[in-house]
Amino acid sequence: MPISEDATSPGWRVTVLTQKRRTGQPPYYTPIAKGQPLARRGDLRIHAQVGGVNCVDGDGRIRWVSPCTGIPNAAHISSGRVLVTTDSQEYTPWGFLGPALLLDLADGTLIAELRGERGAVLRGGRFFLGLAGYDFFDTWEYDRDGNQVDAWRSCGHFVAGSGIRVVESDRGLAEGSRVVRLRPGGVIERGPRLTGLTASEPLVLPDGTILLLDAGVLRAVGRGLEETVLAELLPVAPDELHRYLGTLERTADGLTVTLAEQHPEKHSRYTVHTWTLALRQL
Repeated sequence: MPISEDATSPGWRVTVLTQKRRTGQPPYYTPIAKGQPLARRGDLRIHAQVGGVNCVDGDGRIRWVSPCTGIPNAAHISSGRVLVTTDSQEYTPWGFLGPALLLDLADGTLIAELRGERGAVLRGGRFFLGLAGYDFFDTWEYDRDGNQVDAWRSCGHFVAGSGIRVVESDRGLAEGSRVVRLRPGGVIERGPRLTGLTASEPLVLPDGTILLLDAGVLRAVGRGLEETVLAELLPVAPDELHRYLGTLERTADGLTVTLAEQHPEKHSRYTVHTWTLALRQL
């Protein structure tokens, strides 16, 4: 599978500028830097703290503190509500999954305690929670009062905009993961099939195009779920997919793509492949 040096999508073109290879560690998820807010709305900022969540105004005053048994990792704000997902401080029957808290933005009052590892919001207080594993591969929609109003058998990286798209990510799907759109009434509009077991967290371009790294292939998926391969970066055999972990990073001029290849026998050793790509809109 050769590198595609100059490929196009309906609206974007990438050119591979450099390719490097080194021994190192894979690009694991990087948590939010200490002191940075989990979410912002106007002059209000939501911060994580040990044992709780707090809301700080533009003058640096703490408006409220809400207790939390977990470790907050993300927050989403809509229609006067805050959805906070958390990790547990100790291993539980749910692994390190902590509770998902729906709070009142005005005073931090707990509206509902829910369960989910990923969150997203749309206008009007529509909150989405997804959970994969433990026989779950589901997304639920809740209203601003914590009532479940819809559900789908799909889960992964959420992309909110004109509706919710999902870059599915599950190692146990017999039919394979896809990029899908969630429609009302539990309907799933299925888009392109993905090759890898777990696709990278996607990047969203200004026109709504999703970029994702799927088993060594850089793919672009439009708002209508149309797909184009932008660059075939590294051949990955189907029975070797579990050994690869990749990330995408937006830069001023384009993209940095990182793909870590685990040694087949020495599992603590990785070969890290890095590409820099120019990205241009047509």
